[in-house]
Amino acid sequence: MSLSIADALASVQQRLDAATAATRRPAGSVALLAVSKTFPADAVRAAHAAGVTAFGENYVQELVEKTTTLAELPLEWHFIGPLQSNKTRPVAERADWVHTVDRLKIAERLSAQRPAALPPLNVCVQVNVSGEATKSGVALEDAPALARAVAALPSLKLRGLMCIPEPTEDTARLAEQFAALRRLLETLNAEGLALDTLSMGMSADLELAIAEGATLVRVGSAIFGARVYGAP
Repeated sequence: MSLSIADALASVQQRLDAATAATRRPAGSVALLAVSKTFPADAVRAAHAAGVTAFGENYVQELVEKTTTLAELPLEWHFIGPLQSNKTRPVAERADWVHTVDRLKIAERLSAQRPAALPPLNVCVQVNVSGEATKSGVALEDAPALARAVAALPSLKLRGLMCIPEPTEDTARLAEQFAALRRLLETLNAEGLALDTLSMGMSADLELAIAEGATLVRVGSAIFGARVYGAP
């Protein structure tokens, strides 16, 4: 029998709290982002009823549909998927955060399209810490220049960095990739950028990410269950 969303969420929160305590960081210093992509609005409602306020979406159309359907709830929406330049407007208009800025053109469009009545859009620069050719994200060596350019744009607030490490069971390799992102954030902060967010770690590796400094973990399947892609 599968766990209810509330029970699964409680289990994830226990993992998160234990990992945070193991690093001797303050309780509550690591935020939980519930990744609701491919799951229906009712699953988001159930997670919200269990105490979640921040939700992550990978697809623009799903973000549009859920922000419309769930408009009455006080939710914080994070866009965490690849973003094409011709689809930035609905994200700029509806999201509270975008984690996947990996080139200046995307940031410029988000800035220009952010409605003046809304607060600045929180953004993270996505860094390709593994160097995989097929993976989104700016190269480590090019990330500082992009971060400085994004930080200078109006209507955006550069909050930090995000990564998706390579899929491997080699924990030492994973830890090094997370550590590389942390070191980059420390370097940028030494230059005066005042970033506060390391978006890294998912259902399978959140403990490792927290040990290396994550301030926000993106958890989907451990809360909502296995995804079924292409379902009607």
